[in-house]
Amino acid sequence: MNNPSPPPAPPSIIAPLLATGAADDAAAPVAPSRIDLGCESTHVASHDANDPRRPITVFTNGCFDLFHAGHVDLLRQARALGDRLVVGINSDESVQGLKGPSRPIHPLRDRCQIVAACRYVDEVHPFHEQTPCNLIRQLHPQIIVKGPGYSEQTLPEATVVKAWGGQVVILPGPPISTTLIIERIRKRA
Repeated sequence: MNNPSPPPAPPSIIAPLLATGAADDAAAPVAPSRIDLGCESTHVASHDANDPRRPITVFTNGCFDLFHAGHVDLLRQARALGDRLVVGINSDESVQGLKGPSRPIHPLRDRCQIVAACRYVDEVHPFHEQTPCNLIRQLHPQIIVKGPGYSEQTLPEATVVKAWGGQVVILPGPPISTTLIIERIRKRA
């Protein structure tokens, strides 16, 4: 039986910046958000993590199914660690494999547009696998960031980024779970 190949990616989208007007965001870096679903244009000339001419690329990933305050905080903290923030987003099929057949709530294109609209995000890239390891190998970031609830020892992508001298940052704080938000909504219905 043949394994089906992933569906073709939709075309690239340039996403407009959204100004929040919040006082604490006034000094925050504003990223020129874009969704680049092709990955080719994101390659940096130097893949040497120690090259001082190379901008510091920070990578994080997730399903981003129901965008919430925990996501915003993760993206804000991740962006503060480098010069550009690249976000990997699980494809619809990948989310179903991780979360079950009732997910995602929002399709991939919508989730990409929502994340790209966040002022801290420079680029958004979908991926079809269960982990972002292949995408990380293509993008070659110096830092990968995960939110609370993860550990470096359980992340397959930690080994990938450490292969070229990159680092893993696990952000502190209480995790906010989309799954728990969905459960609260169901209980109130």
